[in-house]
Amino acid sequence: MSRFTEDMSENGSHTTEDAYKRLQELDDFDFLRLPQRPRQLNLERKISLDERSLAEFPMGSSPCLPFGADNFYRDTFDTVFSPNKRSGMTTPVSQLGSNDPHPMIAEAWDQLRRSLVNFRGQPVGTIAALDSAEEKLNYDQVFVRDFVPSALAFLINGEPDVVKNFLIKTLRLQSWEKKVDRFQLGEGVMPASFKVLHDAKRNTDTLMADFGESAIGRVAPVDSGFWWIILLRAYTKSTGDTSLAEKPECQKGIRLILSLCLAEGYDTFPTLLCADGCCMIDRRMGVYGYPIEIQALFFMALRCALLLLKPDGPGKEFIEQIIGRLHALSYHMRSYFWLDRKQLNDIYRYKTEEYSHTAVNKFNVMPDSLPEWIFDFMPLHGGYFIGNVGPSNMDFRWFCLGNCIAILSSLATDEQAAAIMDLIESRWEELVGDMPLKVTYPAIESHEWKIVTGCDPKNTRWSYHNGGSWPVLLWLLTAACIKTGRPQIARRAIELAESRLSKDGWPEYYDGKKGRYIGKQARKFQTWSISGYLVAKMMLEDPSHLGMISIEEDRQVKPILKRSSSWTF
Repeated sequence: MSRFTEDMSENGSHTTEDAYKRLQELDDFDFLRLPQRPRQLNLERKISLDERSLAEFPMGSSPCLPFGADNFYRDTFDTVFSPNKRSGMTTPVSQLGSNDPHPMIAEAWDQLRRSLVNFRGQPVGTIAALDSAEEKLNYDQVFVRDFVPSALAFLINGEPDVVKNFLIKTLRLQSWEKKVDRFQLGEGVMPASFKVLHDAKRNTDTLMADFGESAIGRVAPVDSGFWWIILLRAYTKSTGDTSLAEKPECQKGIRLILSLCLAEGYDTFPTLLCADGCCMIDRRMGVYGYPIEIQALFFMALRCALLLLKPDGPGKEFIEQIIGRLHALSYHMRSYFWLDRKQLNDIYRYKTEEYSHTAVNKFNVMPDSLPEWIFDFMPLHGGYFIGNVGPSNMDFRWFCLGNCIAILSSLATDEQAAAIMDLIESRWEELVGDMPLKVTYPAIESHEWKIVTGCDPKNTRWSYHNGGSWPVLLWLLTAACIKTGRPQIARRAIELAESRLSKDGWPEYYDGKKGRYIGKQARKFQTWSISGYLVAKMMLEDPSHLGMISIEEDRQVKPILKRSSSWTF
């Protein structure tokens, strides 16, 4: 299977001479000449685009701006800049009831810095794991999704250079020709990962990228582009440096990503149709269709893109499309993906084979398909976005990442966000157990496991993505807890992680119904387990950092769902 490298000439795409010429161009890329220190900003209180209502952008027309486009774009970021509270280079101060840093923090920073990867003398990311006892496979590569918590840790700690370099290099990789066998992928596809190859004899570095042609099942990473946009917005908000996002190359990169998911087709839903294995759950796990993780990331990326795109020239048309899609997507997700006790009872009483615009059971879901576990799992007060909704199909499993992103992006209304927190508290033993957090719940097993996973030996019940516990999710839970005013939930989860995570060698994931055992194929010193812990600690110490990864709800867009019994005490 082919890999795309600048010093290879597979399929006749490049010659060796052209390769080195392009490498030289990459070295001279003018992004690297951007100012290293953000300009001083006027922090006078104004209404930023984060707070500006979508209602100010009329549907079907371009935004009506009361001032010039250039001032509009600049004011957006002048008002969202939050200065970094630097916690120290190697031992940031973390105070959860104490002024003394937890001994794990220094170790975590040391391990995180050891995972840094350099390209021509500059750090460009962190590798997936430092476990020297296991076969490397692709764990020695820089994954886009894996790097996000590392990037946030460096941003919070006042070290934005590696994040800036990462954004630049992955943007450069986006422009590469991408082929799987004889099929060419879309121009906007971002890589799942990349690797730096060092030639000691010639003292040169080259990049090798994987766009899915080497992945399990050969699936392109749908989430990579979304994470890239989200991280670009986090970098811009954390540093106050708008010059990177304003670059024509970055503006074009955003538009190329959006072109892939806003293209017209045969879709009757505003959600994105995806293959299994296209996101964090990168193996066959029955998430094909409209998985919550992708829909939540899609929603958040759209909101971030609305803040980043210039409302003139080619960005104007995309802004119009984004606004329309956000309205439709929020309606669809809040109406059809949301499940609480009242909605569960309604589904239980559904009639089938309804035909007309007045149908209640719009997806023709069979009530007999409701799994038995859901009735005991659903608490009196609480709710969540289910895993998938499609024709005659509802996946009622809990997916942690999708629900946390729904809170951070304000895809979830305030009431829904509170209900998700209620669910986590009510079902602590099931969703957190002895090690945070379950990536999915419950596990599929027996005959269903054979059918859904294809007898995957890595995704056996309560292992890996089939009900395994992933410490990296700690940062997402913490951010969601801070946003919903429930920091005590995050504190409790962090204390659980601190009791074992370092002693166990920072595993990738844990197995078992309560997450008591190190995963049977888990890598040790997994970078995002380390960085996820650091981000959780630093955000809890200084909640102002939440702003780089959270967007407030648009108050002018009325919530679709009325208050139900789940939200009434």
